[in-house]
Amino acid sequence: MIAENPKDYVPQFFNETSNSYDRIVHWTTFGKDSLWKNKILEQLSNENTVLDLACGTGILTKQIAQKIPQAEIVGVDITKTYLEKAKKKLNSYPNISFVYSDAEKLNLGRKFDCITASYLPKYCDPTILIKICLEHLNDGGKIILHDFTYPKNRFIRKMWDLYFKVLHFTGFFIPSWNSVFVDLPHLIRASNWVHEYQKTMKTNGLKTNLQELTWGSSAILTGTKVL
Repeated sequence: MIAENPKDYVPQFFNETSNSYDRIVHWTTFGKDSLWKNKILEQLSNENTVLDLACGTGILTKQIAQKIPQAEIVGVDITKTYLEKAKKKLNSYPNISFVYSDAEKLNLGRKFDCITASYLPKYCDPTILIKICLEHLNDGGKIILHDFTYPKNRFIRKMWDLYFKVLHFTGFFIPSWNSVFVDLPHLIRASNWVHEYQKTMKTNGLKTNLQELTWGSSAILTGTKVL
């Protein structure tokens, strides 16, 4: 069953999965995670500061540092084990720092040229998260949100549903991921994050752009704070 608050899934999904996350996310998305993150990177060019929310083990954080090495990057995550993993992986990057915080309660007292968040939107309240982002965003800056979406095409939906049934079976052999494979599809189906965040962005005066990816199984929503 879907939790009353989607964020209630965070400790269930992530407390014991940090060591295997990078491999699992690559394997379960058939490598599409890299493609999706590259689509995020395409929107970055000469930013001086980037805030990476829900940075996890630092996959996207590292890619941002490689794409724009002159930028100062701050990664934020709510799960300590993931944040520690990211710190160890990226300790050779002096331009990356990390903050342990709930994204919906973040208060860094500074602003950034770009804010990224991969796999975060479905867990958060769009009104709260966009408000926090705007408090940390420079004029002319971008908010780039990425997450899973439930496909609209009926045939693709059937394939999507079947795939998660296979993952459910696989979860018996990977106990730390079993609850993720069981509950994540329910959460994705119940989420209407694209519509809700796009509406909230427009209400706050942001110019939006939506990219639907991989047969509607993922999307990137960008909101630009127009000068």
